[in-house]
Amino acid sequence: METNLQKRRENKKSLRVKVISLGNAEVGKSCIIKRYCEKRFVPKYLATIGIDYGVTKVQVRDREMKVNIFDMAGHPFFYEVRNEFYKDSQGVVLVYDVGLKESFDALDSWLGEMKQEMGSHANMESIVFVVCANKVDLTKRRVVDESEGRLWAESRGFHYFETSAQSGEGISEMFQAFFSSITDMCENGGRRPASGVSAGFTREQADTIRRIRSSKDSWDMLGVKLGATREEVNKAYRKLAVLLHPDKCVAPGSEDAFKAVVNARTSLLKNVK
Repeated sequence: METNLQKRRENKKSLRVKVISLGNAEVGKSCIIKRYCEKRFVPKYLATIGIDYGVTKVQVRDREMKVNIFDMAGHPFFYEVRNEFYKDSQGVVLVYDVGLKESFDALDSWLGEMKQEMGSHANMESIVFVVCANKVDLTKRRVVDESEGRLWAESRGFHYFETSAQSGEGISEMFQAFFSSITDMCENGGRRPASGVSAGFTREQADTIRRIRSSKDSWDMLGVKLGATREEVNKAYRKLAVLLHPDKCVAPGSEDAFKAVVNARTSLLKNVK
């Protein structure tokens, strides 16, 4: 009797979860997993063929968690293989290489593919996401700065970590936060707790900062057409100033974006009647 009761208590504490890794080929997904699970780094690149599967056990507070890890190949060739593995995931590790801008820009596409394969009834709020800005040890080749990566992640309610599979930087901390959030979600009825990741800024602010960063000129930055009037320039400026003023916006990069908008307005007004 006592033995059965003890078993029931142990079963209640146990969690079994499925997590997947997503990201372009060669960003370091497999190396991150190996660094955490096997405490080693594999310097020679070996492309994942389809799916790599592994199991690890972790202890999160008073609960044992059995984690089934599906390491997804990032090459488009393996789409027909990986599309079968999206469903029933509780956690997603999104990885990009800080030295490859295209791998960062592809994160939206990876989310889109996941939503498509999970179907129209999929609830993304019942999945914990963590974004890994990987290969931060290679500082000289970095092209995506921390504020840009953090902005993208936190505006979506995702965790963000700077990692290096080679040195081990950020790997343990990332997985600890990841598994802790999955446990919290399971204990919250299968939904990410509202207190999990709070960005403190809106999606509109985040998207505006990203747009300003990628603007090709002052007209584009303010969102006005070439040859716009003084009134149109000032109107566009006021809208952006309210949205991005550092006193009102805490999004990463907001101060630089605000300064850029001020400079763009000044530049345009010099040549506008």
